[in-house]
Amino acid sequence: MYEAYFGLRGKPFQLNPDPSFFYGSRGHRRAMAYLEYGLHQNEGFIVVTGEVGAGKTLLVRSLLEKLDPNKIVAANLVSTQIDADDILRLVAAAFGIPSKHLAKSDLLLAIEAFLVSTTASGKRALLIVDEAQNLTQRAVEELRMLSNFQLEDHALLQSFLVGQPEFRTIMQSPEMVQLRQRVIASYHLGPLDLAETQAYVEHRLGCVGWKGNPAFDAEAMKGIFSHSQGIPRRINALCDRIMLAAFLGDQRRVSAELVEQVAVEMREEQVVPDAVQGSGRVAPRAVQSPIDLQRLLADPEAARTLANVGPGFDATRFEERLALLERTLSTTLNALSQLIGSAQQSAGGDGKEVATK
Repeated sequence: MYEAYFGLRGKPFQLNPDPSFFYGSRGHRRAMAYLEYGLHQNEGFIVVTGEVGAGKTLLVRSLLEKLDPNKIVAANLVSTQIDADDILRLVAAAFGIPSKHLAKSDLLLAIEAFLVSTTASGKRALLIVDEAQNLTQRAVEELRMLSNFQLEDHALLQSFLVGQPEFRTIMQSPEMVQLRQRVIASYHLGPLDLAETQAYVEHRLGCVGWKGNPAFDAEAMKGIFSHSQGIPRRINALCDRIMLAAFLGDQRRVSAELVEQVAVEMREEQVVPDAVQGSGRVAPRAVQSPIDLQRLLADPEAARTLANVGPGFDATRFEERLALLERTLSTTLNALSQLIGSAQQSAGGDGKEVATK
């Protein structure tokens, strides 16, 4: 929407991980180095963790783009709540191994046969499991068992486990001691610092032909860092809205005030009602007691304030209008509260009748 206005070739802050936008911060370069080190070792597990939105998936996709398909057969598995009974079938599917209706023993034989044939053809098999924190301990143990497959003294499968910080807790459990012994390197991907945040924003803008339009004030960059806490996905979401706001306001400069305005708007959009019933309806708030206007207007300080409003100010008429407004609002709110209560009772009654039937 704003791309043409600022002379950009595309959207710079899209949330979908795109390797062409990969920014090698200090942490991302180090994490990539660990993954590449693991490839050279050709055995064991590499574990990379990071906060939500830290750029782990983009890191994985950037690595996959670098791999030579003539040397490495890679499978990228994005896990959900997977238990041991499903993980082997998903691994087989990721490598393109037919597994329908196979018993577990036959499935293991099929996976092993694929890995042996891959190694015999001069290639290596790499399994990357993203969102590894969703795996159960039994599922992780099944992955460890796959690492036991060997041809002579060569491991047939290498695995990278990528997940959120809670996966580190799973790894530290007593049941994971054998897996920990197979981990040859692990790294936690942290947030960007202020300088990296600015470089990240400018890098992504530069990827779509940014020539300084719009310009970002130094204080604006500090605001972006403060509100995003250096998490790339948060930076993308915030900066996309900032660019949109600048476009709508016909502004060619991003100021700290604009950043703050957008950040406040985004926070307000995420506010959840205080009480939400199980049906998804918002519970009505109790109508507050009306303001005592007589007492307010009888206060000497308030009277002096009103008297100084202007020589033509009619306090009596003002009081009458406020009292009328108060009564109208009070009546309307009470009527709405009664209507909501009646509707909820009716809905509850209908539910009981359906249950009885």
